[in-house]
Amino acid sequence: MTATHAPDTRPLRLVVISAGTSVPSSTRMLADRLTTATREALARHGQDVDVTVLEVRGLAHEVVDATFTRFPGDKLRSALEEIARADGVIAVTPTYNQSFSGLFKSFFDVIDPGTLTGVPVALGATGGTVRHSLSIDFALRPMFAYLKADVVPTSVFAASEDFGAVTPDGDGDSLASRADRVGTELADFMLRFAGVVGGAVAPTRTDEGRGRRTDDDEFGDFVPMGDLLGGAT
Repeated sequence: MTATHAPDTRPLRLVVISAGTSVPSSTRMLADRLTTATREALARHGQDVDVTVLEVRGLAHEVVDATFTRFPGDKLRSALEEIARADGVIAVTPTYNQSFSGLFKSFFDVIDPGTLTGVPVALGATGGTVRHSLSIDFALRPMFAYLKADVVPTSVFAASEDFGAVTPDGDGDSLASRADRVGTELADFMLRFAGVVGGAVAPTRTDEGRGRRTDDDEFGDFVPMGDLLGGAT
């Protein structure tokens, strides 16, 4: 399906959050793959995208300070502002002890409540072995559900052996194939979120015209219990 654009359609804003701790980082490599897949999927709809990559490693000291003071430093404040303007987010963390890293969690702890409400998010994680592959479903998804983000159905876990691995039929890069699926889903969510195409993902009310659900919409319109019972006792 090709999106229909208004003449003044702006580029969508994609924020990529990578919590890798080393350089080079497999976490950043996975984040880059998901970014490329999302960019290409949006391009197929004729949609431009501005990408901002946030390396949490470089914000670590300000994240710790903000945890105690609740006042972010300049770099962290700028990063949080980028997230607040995002039409979509890619969040990737290394896996420690079957969960997200402490730095990854601390970063999201200093984000203001409601910032990610209704925002399309794609999740990824890396680890040494595939034994940690359920960490996304057990740790990341519950946290982003609590933050009320619209998480895409597919996520990607990449073990060390996945980089360069081929699909079972020998046709192409297995990790790239999974990344393409996530990128396609995130692009679809972003287009609906921004109102470029219609779909069930878009909430019924908007906050500042950006397609986000407002706090008042959490439970929808209130219906008295008596009306629901229809006179029954």
